[in-house]
Formats: sequence, C-alpha cells, structure tokens
Amino acid sequence: MRAHLGDQLVIESQQTGATRRDGEIVGLHHADGTPPYDVRWSDTDEVTLVFPGPDAHIRHLEHEPATPREPAGTGTGTDTGTDTGTDTGTERAGTERAGTAPDGTDRAPNPGDIGRRVAAERERQRLTRATVAARAAMAPEYLAYLEEHPADPSLGTLTRLAGALGTSVEALRGGGIDLPPGQGQALLHPRLRELDPDECRARLSTHGVGRLAVTTPDGPAVVPVNYVVIDDAIAFRTAPDSAPAAAAGTDVAFEVDQLDEATSEGWSVLVVGPARLVTEPDAVRQLDHGAYTRPWAGGERETWVSIQPQRLTGRRISPAEQ
Repeated sequence: MRAHLGDQLVIESQQTGATRRDGEIVGLHHADGTPPYDVRWSDTDEVTLVFPGPDAHIRHLEHEPATPREPAGTGTGTDTGTDTGTDTGTERAGTERAGTAPDGTDRAPNPGDIGRRVAAERERQRLTRATVAARAAMAPEYLAYLEEHPADPSLGTLTRLAGALGTSVEALRGGGIDLPPGQGQALLHPRLRELDPDECRARLSTHGVGRLAVTTPDGPAVVPVNYVVIDDAIAFRTAPDSAPAAAAGTDVAFEVDQLDEATSEGWSVLVVGPARLVTEPDAVRQLDHGAYTRPWAGGERETWVSIQPQRLTGRRISPAEQ
C-alpha cells in the first residue's frame, strides 16, 4: 500500500463493500508512501495515526507537484483501520480546488499571501504560534510552514485558522477585490512618517498602475494608467483623443499607493510635474521596449505621455514599533 498526500484512506465493510469511514491523508511517515499515515477523518475532522488493516484501501487522486500539508502530530490517538463507524459518505476534507474562491468566483487565491495574512493578523493580535496552533487544532510546525512558505491549505484548515484569529476565510484569502481598500480596522498604534526621495523612487519602482489627476473640459478627473519609469521620468501609453493625452503641456499630479488590508498598513507616493507628448522616434522605441505590459484597458493606445517629476513626496503608515 502506497499513498500520496491528499489521497483518501477508505475503510469498507468486508461483508457489503460499503464505505464505513474515509479521510484525507495529511501526513506521511515514509518517503515511499507506505503506512502508517496521518488521516483527517471526514466525519470528525480529527487527525489520527492509522495503520491500515485489510478492510482499508487508498483512493488515489490526480496529483500535481504538492506542497506539504499538515504533518504528523495534529491529532491524538491511533486507529487500526477497523473502525466500526457507519458513515457512508465520501466527503474529503481539504479538497477545495485552486481557481474557485469562497465567493464562488473563478479567481485563484495566491497561496503565498495566505500565510502572510495569517502571520500579520497573529502578530497584530500579539499571539504566539503555539497559541494560534492550539486554537486551530494543528501542529505549531505546520502553522510555521504556512506562514513562511507558499502553501495550499485546505478549506477546513483555513476555517479553523480564521476562527482562531477571529477573522474570516475570505479575509485570509484576500477577498473583497470589488470593494474599495481601507475598510479594515486601523492599527492600534499606527505610525505615519514621511518618505524621503530615495524611498519614493524605490516604491515607484519601474512599472505598475498609478492614478493621473488631470483637468478636463468637464472638470477634474483621475484616471488609472499603466506606467513605466525610465530615466526618472514616468511614462504611460494612452489613446490620442483621451483625457490623459490632452493633459500634455500642463502640470499634472500622479499618484501610486499600496494598501494591505491584512496588516492595516500601506504607503502612497505623489509626483507633480509637467506632462508632454513623446514624439521622438528613438524615445518612442525606448519606451516601447521598456514597457512591461500592454495597457490593461486594451484598445489602441499608442500615444506616449511622459511626466518629469518636479516634486516627489510620500508617506507610509506602519505599526509604531517598525
């Protein structure tokens, strides 16, 4: 008998062949996949050490390169594989598939961000790993793995972690993409500080999405644009008859920011300077070559506009101890 992490261990009645108990294999004790196994039972959600008997078999699932799941030590007791329970279901704990978010959309979560959000919330509440692991009924070593490595924890694991931290599964998975940022709770002891010019330039980086503030015939407008930074100038592509293109020859404001709902911290950088159309063929070729992505809005947007910063300021909100 050999198994992989995520396979099901099924115990059947030797007389009728009906499933009496099943669970997900969440821990292996031998590299070759031979018993014993740590099994999270679908009827109790408890993890026990199992030495499968003659009435047990492995139900293999399709496997991709896997990240480790919960290791041994997340439950108590042993099971000989001859449990006399009558559960006939085939529910498999932890089979939530990447690509389907809790809100039913097809957005795939970023597994690396899950652990980061768990760690940030735990640290915000000043809880130790041992405390959160005990509340979530998991091994502290597994919690450490989740916080420090990209992983794909099961829905059951996320539910227990959310309960231990007093938050929601959706929050741990980065839900709320259709909501404006900043709805989370403020830090208990926030620190607001000014960013120096070098820090501002580092956060502007070389490309991303920023907001351009312009004056139009209908009044002020703020337009998001994909941008690049080349030779300290900010450049973006737009349509020739658009409001951003019409801003050429005027002073504009350009802003980028990053907010993290999980940690209740973030930063913003503001650039003020004159905008101009880029028409020199060599300069246009340099910008085309340096562009990291097409404009997200799509369409024909081949007009380059450049902003030369004359004033560069920024601010950051972080915990007081940082």
